[in-house]
This record gives sequence, structure tokens and C-alpha cells, in this order.
Amino acid sequence: GGGNGGVFFNYSKSNQLNSAFEGKVGPYLVDAAIERARQNQPRVIAIGDVHGCIDELKALLKKCDYHPGDTIVFLGDLVCKGPDSVAVVQMARELGAIGVRGNHDFEVVRWHQAMKSGADPPVIGSEHYYVASSLSTADLKWMYSLPWFISSSHLNALFVHAGFVSGIRLAKQNPRLMMNMRSILPDGTVTSKFFNNWPWARLWAGPQTVFFGHDADRGLQQYEHAVGLDTGCVYGGKLTACILPERRLVSVNAKREYFQYRRKHFD
Repeated sequence: GGGNGGVFFNYSKSNQLNSAFEGKVGPYLVDAAIERARQNQPRVIAIGDVHGCIDELKALLKKCDYHPGDTIVFLGDLVCKGPDSVAVVQMARELGAIGVRGNHDFEVVRWHQAMKSGADPPVIGSEHYYVASSLSTADLKWMYSLPWFISSSHLNALFVHAGFVSGIRLAKQNPRLMMNMRSILPDGTVTSKFFNNWPWARLWAGPQTVFFGHDADRGLQQYEHAVGLDTGCVYGGKLTACILPERRLVSVNAKREYFQYRRKHFD
């Protein structure tokens, strides 16, 4: 050996050429361990509108290589239109996921509040009523906990269902618009309608990047400071996630069209 009185091999620089693999294996192993640790670092997985598409959600998490410790952030509208809203909410809660409130999630909570107040069931069948009636107490509690938006200083990111109006402080944003807006017209009108040339995200100047859903008509949207992830899974499109902090996009195809898409288009 020569190192430490011959007890251990002499790993000094002067003896490097006499050591196995010229002393380079150690640093290689350290680099590999660091890279492995970096890859296993907990990540944030932001997911667009699921709308009850449980099979696609499971496939997407598998494709994202989800591991316990990763944080899942749902961008709203977990429920309605698709095959199994109850299973989606249960899975979200059991995985410890967080999320923001979408317009359909909001309607489910509203129906549950109405039921608690003794309101009669709707004369015409309402899917929101059905979901509210079917969710467990724990799942309803999870739905009630969904905020209008989530802010992450670590990621310099915001998560919201529909969008934000530029120039207004977050605390002053309108909850109804945060769940429903799609377009901001040249005169400043904020609307839930799809105006092809006037997406709200074109006006968002940061500095935080907004991750949002709700706008299946436009599909995947990528601006400097805004990323839209509703790619219309329930309409036969894709379910899309963005893995942070690397901002890697992952998507899976819908198994089929679950709900027929219909929307008025405006210029």
C-alpha cells in the first residue's frame, strides 16, 4: 500500500498512476451519485385539466416517472365530463396532491353547500350534483381546500385554472375570472369566450411564470412567462404535464373522446 504505513493504498497524487484505473474511478462514482441524487430530487408535476379521465391520469404519472416525494399540482377541473371524476379526486387526495379550483370543481362545491342547506336535487340531471353526492367526506374536504391560485417563490411560478389580468395585484384578482377567463380584448374586456387573436396570456409579462389550464381550444400554449396545459384530454386530445423546475412537457393520448367538444369561435 504505502498509505498510512501500508494499511491502506497510497491514494496520493504522486502515486496516482499506480492505482487502479489511474485513480479515476472514485471521481466517476461520485459524479454518478450526484447525478442520481439530482435526478431523484423531488419535482413539481403540474397537470392540465383531467375532467375525470382516470386512466389517462395514471398513464401520465407513470410516463412522468412519478415517485413519492414529487409534488403534483392539478390546474383545476379534475371533475365532470369524463368517465370517473370520483376516482380522480380520490387518487389526487391519496397521493397528497395539491391543486387550484377550476370552474367545474367550484360548481361541485357549490352543489354540496346547497345540499347541506337542504336544497332540492336539480329537476334536470346535473353532473356537478351527481359528483357532489358521490364524493366521500375526505374527498369533499380536499375539494373545499383548493385555492384560487398557488404561488411558489422557489420556482418563481404561479398556478391558476384560467388566468390572471396583468397589472392587478394577485390579492386583488377576481376569483370568477381566475376560474373562467380565456381572452382579453384590445379594449381591456376580460371574457371567458375564445377570441382567437386575443389570449390573455399574451399580455402577461411576468416576472413569475403562470401555469394554467381551462383553454382546450388553444391547446398547449407557450409564452415566455405563461404555459397553458389544457390539451383537451376529455375531448379526445391529450393529458399534459409540465415537470418543474426543468419545464419538461410530458403528455399521453386520450383513450377516446369522452365528451363532444363544442365552442363558439370569435376572431
